[in-house]
Amino acid sequence: MDGRDLVRSMKAVGSAGAAQGLRTVRAAWRRRRADAVGLAARGAERARVPGAVREVEPGPGGGVVRFDRSELRVLVAVNGAVFWGWDGAGPQPSYAVAGRCPEPDPRAVLEPDKDGGWRVVAERVTVAVSRHGAIEVRTPGSVVLRRELPPRWWEPAGGGPARWTQRSEVAADARFFGLGGRAAGPRLRRGTYRLWNASAGPSSALGDDPSSVTMPVQLVVADAGTHLVFHDSTWDGTVTLREGEEGAGSGHDRPGRSVLRMDGGPLRCWVTVGTPARVLLAWASLTGAPALPPAWALGHHHVRSGSGDEQELRRVVADHQERGLPLDAVHLDVGHLDGHRVFTVDEERFPKLPVLAEELRRDGIRLVSVVGPGVPALPGDAVHGSGTGEDVFVRDASGAVFRGAGWPGDVVFPDFTHARVRAWWGGLYEERLRQGFAGFWHDLDEPTSFAAFGETTLPRSARHLLEGRGGDHREAHNVYALCMARAGYEGLRTLTPRERPFFVSRSGWAGMQRYGGAWSADVATGWPGLRASLARVLGLGLCGVPYAGADVGGAGGGLSPELYLRWLQLAAYLPLFRTRGGLRTGGGTPWEFDAQVLEHARAALVERRRLLPYFVTLAHLARRTGAPYVRPLWWSTPEERALRDCEDAFLLGDCLLVAPVLDPGADRRAVQLPRGWWYDVATERAYEGPAQVLVDAPPERIPVFARAGAVLAVRGEEGGPELEVWAPARGRTGGGLVVPDAGDGWVEPEIERYVSRWEGERVVVEREGQDGVGAPSWPVRVRGLAGRSAQM
Repeated sequence: MDGRDLVRSMKAVGSAGAAQGLRTVRAAWRRRRADAVGLAARGAERARVPGAVREVEPGPGGGVVRFDRSELRVLVAVNGAVFWGWDGAGPQPSYAVAGRCPEPDPRAVLEPDKDGGWRVVAERVTVAVSRHGAIEVRTPGSVVLRRELPPRWWEPAGGGPARWTQRSEVAADARFFGLGGRAAGPRLRRGTYRLWNASAGPSSALGDDPSSVTMPVQLVVADAGTHLVFHDSTWDGTVTLREGEEGAGSGHDRPGRSVLRMDGGPLRCWVTVGTPARVLLAWASLTGAPALPPAWALGHHHVRSGSGDEQELRRVVADHQERGLPLDAVHLDVGHLDGHRVFTVDEERFPKLPVLAEELRRDGIRLVSVVGPGVPALPGDAVHGSGTGEDVFVRDASGAVFRGAGWPGDVVFPDFTHARVRAWWGGLYEERLRQGFAGFWHDLDEPTSFAAFGETTLPRSARHLLEGRGGDHREAHNVYALCMARAGYEGLRTLTPRERPFFVSRSGWAGMQRYGGAWSADVATGWPGLRASLARVLGLGLCGVPYAGADVGGAGGGLSPELYLRWLQLAAYLPLFRTRGGLRTGGGTPWEFDAQVLEHARAALVERRRLLPYFVTLAHLARRTGAPYVRPLWWSTPEERALRDCEDAFLLGDCLLVAPVLDPGADRRAVQLPRGWWYDVATERAYEGPAQVLVDAPPERIPVFARAGAVLAVRGEEGGPELEVWAPARGRTGGGLVVPDAGDGWVEPEIERYVSRWEGERVVVEREGQDGVGAPSWPVRVRGLAGRSAQM
């Protein structure tokens, strides 16, 4: 026994309580023994590179290039996306790609290139392959966006998965984004980032790498253009990034570099190029449109932690209502379960939960239940008995069902990587619906098995069905949560076909937006955690997951009034707006602080309620275009280099710019404005960008700016919808999109397009349609008239 593991075991028993501590020790040793028996040693390895080109075979959208020791398939799709795969790898099977792959572009042809290489020329992109296997992605003007050097494989002599490395180069001015929800983002600086979903834990803050949502997706922004690259392998790996340097070394540019190392899986890749909006549109068409949340899910959520009862839950709701704090959903964590067992309710503490849920729904408040994958391995447990009969649980390499440790004690894990198991699990949500729950948040879905030492997940040797192909946890781990979300989403589509499912997951992978959103696990309590929560939401949006958020205050408790208020003010502008606390744990409600904090918190919550129609519009636009609600400042003008490095502000759709306060003691802050005119919404003073401006940020608010000419839907003073219009600059027009929504259901509402302009001395707003222009459908309120400068 390793001495350090013995020490960890003793600490686990002492800190978690004897029973649970012993379970985590046993689970850790079971996992270690399973891998010792079930994973073969790699032994000697042979290194391989493609070699020299031998022949080519043209095909639809591209063709196959054969080398001495490998072959490469290149395809350009009709939507402009580029695919290539080595050693016979094709686009399918893939957990990321939704449905059928896009058709090949019939106009893309394989033709000779310089120096004995070949290229595929399409309308928006050229893909060049050198005679030794390097791949260049070029613009139509032949500017190189990305260069992938010849890959290298390490193949075990006795057979088994081959490790591989792909080295890449980008422009010296390029900036890296993506890789899932990274606390160190949204801009990813020099460093190594692991591609293995892991609970970040409450210590996670800016600069920490562990993330519960990782994906090999890079969004790269440079002067020459923006591109997204996705290496479609679910295996464990790392990405090492190094930004370039212009004029380095005797006036020569040093390119930016990316080194991707994977422990297995196919070496295949998708690339999309163009503007950020075009890139994310192509990505959504490839991996699936984001799920559309019901309108109530765009309001204020509160997580009630602890093991209280129905009366405490009623008190939480009443406290919000009595203080005039808008509340749209209450999330119940594991404390409401019977013995922490999934799909149960403690009926002693919640004897009439369906009645309570219906009462809350009449007040516009929904109940959301936590759901974890760990099923208690207990005699008499209904879920365990049903799953055992259906043979749905993950087994180790010897064929025995693997037992880990979870909330209720010893647990087993469904194998969500097969349709049969997903259908069984999806049907279990009927019990949650009977209890009155309207939505679900998935926790510990990396999956997590508590362990006193080693990795807190399943053995790497654990066997998975993988849609009938068969494999082990090394391949299944990163998509486990994605498949669990799919099971729940498809189950609700069957159980409640007229309602839009609501799911948020702690973990996930590329394509998870098809089934719901993400909550950013347990970020640290502290100012670094506040920054990390914004970074993760921005990073997820640039990977195609637009609906995301982090719990206000993080996981550690002990918030200062200032930090709580600044965190709440930021979160009020994020897609998933969730506070967290309990009557016994504290730290999650504004009345626990002084009257001034309560007043300022109420203002943030009321403003979120006022902007709800705008969030509904952003949700519909995200579903149709893939564009995130929360966007970096360079979204519309990536050529503005100063904006690429700005990480302390963001765009909310096309109309608003939000500049949260991320440092203690600040009552003013500098804000980098993109090109155009912007109004401070508090003072209605106008500023012209691009520029950096210094504005007030008193405790009662954070700086928010509206784009001149913007038209956005809001909730009016009487509670009905209205159009908020910000006066355009003289001689210019503005506009905006509005999507009215009944709140739920699957009817696709029409997008309303509005134009704002000056007509004499007044601003007029018109609705554009197929039949020309007409009067707006909603009342109009014009703002910014008093705050315009003479230059406007």
